[in-house]
Parts: sequence; C-alpha cells; structure tokens
Amino acid sequence: MHNAICLLAAIACEVTATTALNYTHQFTRLLPSVITVVGYVASFYLLSMALRTVPIGIAYALWSGIGIVLITLIGVFVFKQQPDLPALIGIGLIMAGVMVINLWSHMAVH
Repeated sequence: MHNAICLLAAIACEVTATTALNYTHQFTRLLPSVITVVGYVASFYLLSMALRTVPIGIAYALWSGIGIVLITLIGVFVFKQQPDLPALIGIGLIMAGVMVINLWSHMAVH
C-alpha cells in the first residue's frame, strides 16, 4: 500500500510541476521555476520509491498515463485549451490502457 501512495504522490508532484512549467515563461519567473524543478525531483524520487514492488513498466505507464489525463484536464479547465477529436481519442486510449493494466495485468505487483 505504501508503494501505491508513493506512486500517487509521484503523479501529483509531476502534474504540479508540469502545471507550474506553464507559468515559468521559459524559466524567467523564479517561483514557478522553483516549483517546477522541486516538483520533478520529488516526482522522480517518489517514483523510485514505488519501484520497490511495482514493476518499472507498470509504474511508468501509470505515472505517465494518469499524468497525461490530469494535465489535459488542467489544460481544459485552467488554461482554457480545447483538445480536438484526435486528442480526445488518444486520451481515451491512454485511459483504457491504464484501466487494462490495473484490472487485468498480473504483473502489477512483484
């Protein structure tokens, strides 16, 4: 259970860092730049902690897939970005892949 919490925290840190990245203005603004760097470092550290029992392929698929979906939602609701149909289809496929991994993969924990 601890490793699942580490993975979820890693995802949260990555999403926070990526959101802050949009505010850095090419790293010319200090606070968003610091949040971005600290967030990515924390995310990778927490991801490495999750790898104690979660296979790297599964952990990375979940970390990146869930992160993509959350960042897209932040883009829609915070930055008023509207994904087109191909983007929505692609995100749907990513969500389907994350669900397949979680529901049917026997590789999820070692």
